[in-house]
Amino acid sequence: MKRILIYVLSALALCSCCGKFNNNYMWFDCEANYAVLSNPDSIDFYLHKVKDLGFDNVVVDVKSIMGDVLYDSDIAPFMGEFKGVRRAKDYDMMGRFIETGHSLGMRVFASMNIFAGGHKYFKWGIIYGEHPEWQSICYTGGKLVPIADTPGYNGMLNPSNPEVQDYQISILKEFFTKYRKCDGIIFDRVRYDGITSDFSELSRRQFEEYSASAVENFPEDIISWYDEEGNLRDKWVRGPRFNEWVEWRAGVIHDFVERAHKEIKSIRRNIIIGDYTGAWYDTYYELGVNWASKNFDPSETYDWATPNYKNTGYAEMLDVYMTGLYYTVITKAEMDETYKVVGENGESALQLSLNYNYTVEGGAEFAERITEGAKAPLVGSVYVDQFAPSYEKFGSAVKQCLESSDGVMVFDFCHIRANNLWDVLEDAM
Repeated sequence: MKRILIYVLSALALCSCCGKFNNNYMWFDCEANYAVLSNPDSIDFYLHKVKDLGFDNVVVDVKSIMGDVLYDSDIAPFMGEFKGVRRAKDYDMMGRFIETGHSLGMRVFASMNIFAGGHKYFKWGIIYGEHPEWQSICYTGGKLVPIADTPGYNGMLNPSNPEVQDYQISILKEFFTKYRKCDGIIFDRVRYDGITSDFSELSRRQFEEYSASAVENFPEDIISWYDEEGNLRDKWVRGPRFNEWVEWRAGVIHDFVERAHKEIKSIRRNIIIGDYTGAWYDTYYELGVNWASKNFDPSETYDWATPNYKNTGYAEMLDVYMTGLYYTVITKAEMDETYKVVGENGESALQLSLNYNYTVEGGAEFAERITEGAKAPLVGSVYVDQFAPSYEKFGSAVKQCLESSDGVMVFDFCHIRANNLWDVLEDAM
């Protein structure tokens, strides 16, 4: 691949342990695996198992979507119970992962849900307790409402709020001060909840300062829920200031990643910094995220991007990038076959809606193209439960990630264990 030489050179500099590592990662979600990872012997057993399958790296979720953490913190609340299983505050899950993982010659990464602050199904999290004022304000259905009062499960914070950013940076710094042998961090949910957030007065003031002009009709000049007669639409449409707003939001996330990068590297230069996002770039702007290289100019392709949007790309700041190839169509050839139609004269044709980027193979190729020039290895990521109930195509998705990208990340361990997919995974690896 084009980035192979750059990757090899950077990997030599970044390894925090002796030896050579592949780019295969097993992810351990904190909630789904809470019970099984509450036993140190289970951690040891499953680390041996995933190592034998060919994974040199594990990613351990240490900060939940509620904002609770799974280690003893002086800053964030401790997640001492989940679904009836309890942990003592001195139970050091991450310490055990690091100790055992390193003894097996593996790298151990932490993951954190950065701008998540609540689980709405359980009404649990910092938006329900310590900091309700930090939650996103959503403009949905023509009304401004706190995110806690909207559908869905994830109660996201406002990423542009300086207090929110300071808080998240303090957690990152505390973690790497406490766990100095941890190899790196994989950011998750470094983003907005969606295009309908955040529309707080704070965000309005910040955007007006950024654009050096007032928003006369807020938030309708950004996204509009009403037609010319004042009737409520079924779906939002873009307002006249939409593209500027999209640019500003992506800048908010870029600047946070830049700050986090600087603060983490100040603790230890060889901490590996990674990020995990969805691969669907053409709509990912709705989350305020530009995971591309600065060399890629989306304004040449997409009507939502300003000429300055490319400056919000942050791929160059990453040491590893995981792109979520959450597609059930694996190859471009399969896409051809699936969406083939027959014309009036019996000739074969392809539907106009066909898009290779929405296959595992094509999505990896597209991500490679728009992150070109970045040093980070590109790791194709598979969501296991997407292939339920038969999991027939799961192995093929893993194989395609290994072929089309620099490695594979499997999300999540809980699905492998619960559905006894060890043999399928072993064959694919």
